[in-house]
Amino acid sequence: MRQKKFPVVMAVATCLLLLLVLVALCIGRYSISAAEVLRYLFLGIEENSMLKTVMWSVRIPRILMALLVGAGLSVSGVSLQAMFGNPLVNAHILGVSYSAGFGAALGILLFSRFAYVEILALLFGFVGMALTYFLSQKKGNTGTLMLVLSGVVVGAVFEALTSFIKYVADPEEKLPAITYWLMGSLSGSSMTDVFRALPMVGIAIFVLWLLRWRLNVISLSEDEAASLGINLKWTRILIILATTVIAASTVALCGVISFVGLAVPHLTRMVVGNDHKKLLPLSILTGAGYMVIIDTAARSITAAEIPLSILTALIGAPIFATMLRRTGGAWNA
Repeated sequence: MRQKKFPVVMAVATCLLLLLVLVALCIGRYSISAAEVLRYLFLGIEENSMLKTVMWSVRIPRILMALLVGAGLSVSGVSLQAMFGNPLVNAHILGVSYSAGFGAALGILLFSRFAYVEILALLFGFVGMALTYFLSQKKGNTGTLMLVLSGVVVGAVFEALTSFIKYVADPEEKLPAITYWLMGSLSGSSMTDVFRALPMVGIAIFVLWLLRWRLNVISLSEDEAASLGINLKWTRILIILATTVIAASTVALCGVISFVGLAVPHLTRMVVGNDHKKLLPLSILTGAGYMVIIDTAARSITAAEIPLSILTALIGAPIFATMLRRTGGAWNA
């Protein structure tokens, strides 16, 4: 039954995502009607210069970045949950978000140019991943339990280092910038940022999409997966690398955005089940739409923009708690 309904589900999800994008283009401190947005996008009719400025300098870059980040974090969460066989896992489990956050904090502390912040966030994101993988090695093998425990250790160390950065930072200038950055925001997004993030995040999403059928197998026991001819070691390495690229790139460009990779996979799993050939593409659409909603709310609810992690936690935690009570954390949600 789900097999027959899946094209309908994807069509509905696509239409809802397009509708959300249209609504997001209209909502803001400078209100724009849907008719104006459609005339400008499809007919090129520009009734005033302010419309063009708001669309291309603020809303379109932010929406595109929200789509990219939401899709990436959701696919990352789905893939890691499959790899660890645990629906409570997300990108934080490998310590990547914490290490990339430390890199961003260090960049803000030491440099004034934003480019250095991005470079250090990406660099330390990969350093965190490498340390996690190195610590998890035991006699040439890497088990999922060792990966989880190593990720917790690495994450705790980099979280402590980030706290030290905050402690020594200038409380008048650097500390507020570091604190706000680590809470996540798309306020500074530009088309340049979108084009810079698209290759890395897009390729990582594509790699995970290619592995979607293997995710069904890797959810099984190691012996069962090996009997089907799947090289578990290299499959895990590819998943870890792709999810690391997504997490590090997100932190580098937007700060730390929590809960997306945890709540969205549960929501999509309730709709299409555990088949990752369906779960992955639907998670891309659902995660993208979820981030558009969050970012639109963040810039519209109050005069001062709300950090994204606050809203993702406030909205995502109740959704996740409700689903957890309904499913008991089981895969057959």
